[in-house]
Amino acid sequence: MKTMTDRPYNVLFLCTGNSARSIIGEALLNQIGKGRFHAYSAGSFPKGEVHPSALHVLETADLPTTGLRSKSWDEFAAPGAPELDFIFTVCDNAANETCPIWPGHPMTAHWGIPDPAAALGSEAERQVAFLDTVRMLRNRISLFLNLPIEEIDSLALHRRLREIGRTDDAAVTATQ
Repeated sequence: MKTMTDRPYNVLFLCTGNSARSIIGEALLNQIGKGRFHAYSAGSFPKGEVHPSALHVLETADLPTTGLRSKSWDEFAAPGAPELDFIFTVCDNAANETCPIWPGHPMTAHWGIPDPAAALGSEAERQVAFLDTVRMLRNRISLFLNLPIEEIDSLALHRRLREIGRTDDAAVTATQ
């Protein structure tokens, strides 16, 4: 891995539609990563627009939404794309797809989260699904931010990233 004097770590959150989970991950990490990380999001088959409820929960949490857009992962595999250090798939479909060759040979892990855009029920129940997504991603990102990235070898780091993806988010909340 690089040293902190080089540049912020570049992180890509991937999902099929890039309209909710990956967008929320991008916004959260950019805010709480405090310049140490630069987050992006993309999708294998982007919807072309950010889900209105994703924007609403981000705005409610006082997270910036300017510049968030649904985009293809092809942007990050093209010449001139940011060199990625980490890629996290946040939906099962994206985790099982054949990904492009990423510049920088990033470390990858699957952090699967239920799709809030697919939630059924009343408006309040659908809103809870988006709030749960924010909570789960915030917990996983907090664990990620506390990793001693510069101090552990790549095999141990990769193992820890995969463990974060299997985190019982209720237990994380109870211990923080």
